[in-house]
Amino acid sequence: MNKITLHDKTFIKYIDQTEIQQAVRRIAAQIEKEYANDIPLFIVVLNGAMFFAVDLMQQLNIPLEICSVKYASYVGTQSSGTVTELLGISRDIANRRVIVVEDIIDTGLTIKHIYQQLLEKKAKDVKIACLTVKKNVYKEKIPIDYTGFEVKDEFIVGYGLDYNELGRNFPCIYQLTAN
Repeated sequence: MNKITLHDKTFIKYIDQTEIQQAVRRIAAQIEKEYANDIPLFIVVLNGAMFFAVDLMQQLNIPLEICSVKYASYVGTQSSGTVTELLGISRDIANRRVIVVEDIIDTGLTIKHIYQQLLEKKAKDVKIACLTVKKNVYKEKIPIDYTGFEVKDEFIVGYGLDYNELGRNFPCIYQLTAN
C-alpha cells in the first residue's frame, strides 16, 4: 500500500520494507562484530521498538539477553516535553554491556532519560541502536551508535511506530501528509 489512513490522518509510503530489512541486516552485522566476545543485554523500548528488535536479534549469531522498558513522551503527533516511566529497568545491569533498542529518536528526551538511568545503575557501557533518527531536531550529546535511517522532521508510522496506537503493524514506514 502506498497510502494509509489512521484515525483522522493520511500517510504515504516513505521507507519500503526491503530498505528496512537491509538496514536491520547492516546494523546486526555491526553489532555482531563489536560484541563477538561478549553477551550484550538488549533493552527494548516498548511498544514501538519491538518490531525492529525482533528482526535485529534474529539476524544476530551471538548470545544475548533481552529486557524491556516502556516510557511515554508523545501525545498524538507531538512530544509532550516530559518522559513518563511506565515500565522501568528491572534487572541488575552493573558491569553489563547494554544496547538500547529504539524505534525513533527525535529530540532525544526519552533516550537521555534511559541513558542516565543505565549509567546510574553502573552499566559497563551503553550503546544506542535506533531504526530512525531525526538528526535535525536531536538535541542531546549522547551518541547514537547504530542508525538505520536519518529521517526528516515529519511524523511517521509503521514498523512499530504509531499514531495514537494505530499503524505499528505495517511493514513499511509511512509519512504524514498535509491533510
